[in-house]
Amino acid sequence: IQQKKAYRPKNDEVVIAVRDVAKKYKVGKNTVDALRGVDLNVHRGEFVAITGSSGSGKSTLLHMLGGLDKVDSGGITVLGQDLAKLSDRRLSQFRNKTIGFVFQFFYLQPFLSLQTNIEVPAMFARTRRSERGSRSRQLAEEVGLQERLLHLPRELSGGQMQRAAIARAMQNAPQILLADEPTGNLDSKNAGAVFDIFRRVCDEQGTTVVVVTHDVSLAHRADRVVTMSDGAIVA
Repeated sequence: IQQKKAYRPKNDEVVIAVRDVAKKYKVGKNTVDALRGVDLNVHRGEFVAITGSSGSGKSTLLHMLGGLDKVDSGGITVLGQDLAKLSDRRLSQFRNKTIGFVFQFFYLQPFLSLQTNIEVPAMFARTRRSERGSRSRQLAEEVGLQERLLHLPRELSGGQMQRAAIARAMQNAPQILLADEPTGNLDSKNAGAVFDIFRRVCDEQGTTVVVVTHDVSLAHRADRVVTMSDGAIVA
């Protein structure tokens, strides 16, 4: 029987370090352990998929990696920065410059064109209009939406809206891309196309990608699969 080789990341540099992180939530009169002593390293240029059943803690962990929620104990370091030591203002600036987010429900602004939606992160970064326009057109082409730039979100399919959301997340050329159930509202064909984009972004641009998904078959397109159960990493 051939022994399976241990997984080795493409790069030794750790860009996300999670150390003994715990998080509790109040649900009515009950306290739920959303995360229980989680430890995790993610390396530069790595594509990691986090899987697990509903309530396993995978989305909670992802939100904490992006500084959208705070730990009760333990620590998270992203690109050498201890997130707990940042003020809300500094944390917001850090996220905008270094992390791109993709969510299940797209969150495109309904009265803005596709191009303007893609430009939104660059507006917060105060990028010049000409630069963000050029970047948005480039990104739209990369996700196959160059013919849809003047369309409103309601004129796009679900798969197109999620591809637009990925382009928006990549607007500021983030070093890390975090995606929370990005294919949850998509059929299998569009879900596969979205994961193809993540794979390409990782391989061609060196972006570190962390995706939460309940779809195990899609998860195995990543470099590494992390499985969670009851607030802990089990595999």
